[in-house]
Amino acid sequence: MIRELIEKNRSYRKFHEDAEVTQETLRSLVNLARLSGCGMNMQSLRYMLVTERAEREKVYPNIRWAAFLKDWGGPKEGQRPSAFILMLKDKGRNSFVVQTDMGIACQSILLGAVEKGLGGCIIGALDKEKLIDAFGIKEDLELQYVIAIGKPDQSVILDEIDLGGDTKYWMDEDGNHHVPKIRLEDIIIKK
Repeated sequence: MIRELIEKNRSYRKFHEDAEVTQETLRSLVNLARLSGCGMNMQSLRYMLVTERAEREKVYPNIRWAAFLKDWGGPKEGQRPSAFILMLKDKGRNSFVVQTDMGIACQSILLGAVEKGLGGCIIGALDKEKLIDAFGIKEDLELQYVIAIGKPDQSVILDEIDLGGDTKYWMDEDGNHHVPKIRLEDIIIKK
């Protein structure tokens, strides 16, 4: 079960925009992050949940998709995510392990999304200042990531490659997203 969830948990970048994702669904995904382990149990992360179209329209122009897909400007209207989760760090809870905490939280959220038949993408290429202004984010919080959530409208194919192979993801002419993964035998170091 966990392997299947992990294999399905890819960075989806095209969605069925008309497939609604509710506030309650986002709350349940953030609850998975809340219940997950975190360094020193600092619990430094906070979240804003975005589901309404007008609010989503504030996010979309301030994010950039898929650095390796240079000629692709992101999903077209109708294929955009139905929801976003803004991940924030509470500046007052100074934790040197917040990077690890964010990775754990993102993985928990995305695995939960896959279990619900959804998918997502962690986006770090943000116009933070514009998003902070658009959502009135208080000074004691620092925007870290935006997680796009929706019902995927694309296939993701895992391609096994040799060590030293090109790990850049790519999209084929049919819109399938290919993700090269180095073979297991090549990442385990033998004594």
